[in-house]
Amino acid sequence: MFDDNLSVNYTNIAAAANCLSGVANLTPVMTSKTVDRLTKCEVFFKCENFQRTGSFKFRGAYNALSKLSETQKQCGVLTYSSGNHAQAIALAGKLLNIPTTIVMPNNAPKVKKSATRGYGSEIIFYDINEITREELAKKIAQERGYTIIPPYDHPDIIAGQGTAAVELINEVGSLDLLLVCCGGGGLLSGCAIATKNLLKNCQVIGVEPKNADDATRSFYSKTLQTVHNPNTIADGARTPYLGQYTFPLVLHYVDDMVTVSEEAILRTMYFMWERMKLVIEPTGTLAAAALLEGIVKVSGVRVGVIISGGNVDLKQIGELFSRL
Repeated sequence: MFDDNLSVNYTNIAAAANCLSGVANLTPVMTSKTVDRLTKCEVFFKCENFQRTGSFKFRGAYNALSKLSETQKQCGVLTYSSGNHAQAIALAGKLLNIPTTIVMPNNAPKVKKSATRGYGSEIIFYDINEITREELAKKIAQERGYTIIPPYDHPDIIAGQGTAAVELINEVGSLDLLLVCCGGGGLLSGCAIATKNLLKNCQVIGVEPKNADDATRSFYSKTLQTVHNPNTIADGARTPYLGQYTFPLVLHYVDDMVTVSEEAILRTMYFMWERMKLVIEPTGTLAAAALLEGIVKVSGVRVGVIISGGNVDLKQIGELFSRL
């Protein structure tokens, strides 16, 4: 049923799960009677906000760095990220004794800058209006001999991210629907591969901000679409386009794509903080927003929701919630 000629398959995800065993956190699955009542579904939240570095990104980062050659490990790695992948690469490098350098926009959230630096990475800031992060990263990597590990468009990154869905399904069993946020598509494609191999009848739907809907447009047009510096509070979904690996995987394994408004993101984030006591960042609420706001209309089914992360600047929470 599924194409083994694609860049990542379930064998890669199973291998990543073995690599991460005892290293990554086995994150909790949370439920809520209130959510079940409101949605008329049985809902299971996979809480990657409790993952090391505060997001699912650690899974892919550690898996990718662990597969480097000894020469590559000694020379060091470089990545570009607004925060969560940066922190993940920094911690993975620290654990594996690999030097890491991060190209980060100068307007990245302070909490993510601080954590990345705290794990021992060198940070190189740039102005998003002057140069693209890919262009700058390529230049620095060539000058210094670094291996580039991109945030999402890398087979080992994708395989690592897919282990989140494996853990969820192993814990709760059968699901009728899995909702996953989408930025560059690493988490979505990895989770879709895992889900379709473990639960062939489970529908997988990707969710992204309406203001950053490149993946949804790409999904429906079957042609890669782009977006430039989208205006969304979900900073983890500001990626300009799906990648050469993630795009075909999303087309092959994902059943549908939907978008949610900025207001829906904030309302859902507020609800999750207040009612479930979960510290979740805006991007982390995308999948939940699609369900709680009725964008995805289902009833009487078992639904898995991936909460992608919780790295939010607490000093900004009052300002964010004041918009409601």
